[in-house]
Amino acid sequence: MSRLSEKYNKEIIGEMKGKFNYTNPHLIPKLEKIVVNCVTKDCVTNSKTVDGIMADLEAITGQKPVVAKARKSIAGFKLREGQALGANVTLRGERMYEFLDRLVSITLPRVRDFRGVNKKAFDGRGNYTLGLKEQIIFPEINYDKIDKVRGIGISFVTTANNDEEGRELLKQFGMPFQQ
Repeated sequence: MSRLSEKYNKEIIGEMKGKFNYTNPHLIPKLEKIVVNCVTKDCVTNSKTVDGIMADLEAITGQKPVVAKARKSIAGFKLREGQALGANVTLRGERMYEFLDRLVSITLPRVRDFRGVNKKAFDGRGNYTLGLKEQIIFPEINYDKIDKVRGIGISFVTTANNDEEGRELLKQFGMPFQQ
């Protein structure tokens, strides 16, 4: 069992129950999945870019990514239906907790001038999305082997009913929100 899953079972459940007065233990919010994605317009002109994105995401998450393809053709963007645009990974279970642990304790402190993540990036239902400007802040990425610096989107999907519950859950996991 990972460190954060043990922390959730032993500490976070009790603290969330005390703060929000849950009567049913199934109402206590939990982290359902983490989705890590990288999509770029460079894939439209150079199809080899997807291979670099997939290698980066596999190194970061430890899981094989899925290619993200265009749903519709858009002539103005020179985009064809089914054309590869990037890749994404959905993490659940132990891999999700391991990734969250590495993100909070190792990766985010490596960001230059880091003052915390924006606490307003919730969607209204307790889910949080974090955007990173470069993938090289992850220690798993070898700077010499990347072809280009790209941004990565990380979405935390929770079972919380509102933003306050989701924010408290992520804060209990150690997410460094801005003051």
